[in-house]
Amino acid sequence: MDRSSFPTAAGILLGLGLGGFFDGIVLHQILQWHHMATSAGYPPDSVENLQLNTLLDGLFHTATYLFLLGGLVLLWRAARKPHPLWPARAFLGTVLMGFGLFNLCEGVVNHQILGIHHVNETVPRSQWIWWDMAFLIWGAAMLFGGWALWRKR
Repeated sequence: MDRSSFPTAAGILLGLGLGGFFDGIVLHQILQWHHMATSAGYPPDSVENLQLNTLLDGLFHTATYLFLLGGLVLLWRAARKPHPLWPARAFLGTVLMGFGLFNLCEGVVNHQILGIHHVNETVPRSQWIWWDMAFLIWGAAMLFGGWALWRKR
């Protein structure tokens, strides 16, 4: 199969969006381990801080929604043209690449560089780094696993 026939950017954008939704829905809302700015001086200890974090979480979800929308548009446009049958591994591989890229970018920028939040802020502060590193390792595993699937002929 010629990998160039599969809309790689579509799968990566879908993966970025799904990665963001997983983070926002599971870590922010269901588990409530953190919100967007809980380590940037806005812990969830007041209504005002929760309002700000909820707004920032909503803006974050808007960005992930736009990633998904972009991926769907690219996939739709490619699917409407004549093309060979796309193998599931090409789709799954690119989605995993996007999901992994999300984790790596979000983990490095928000957790390490900006420090605006960390993966699990419900554990003692000394353990935050371990959760952050696990998040990065998980992201790298998805990125490289997805790349291996995508490259497989």
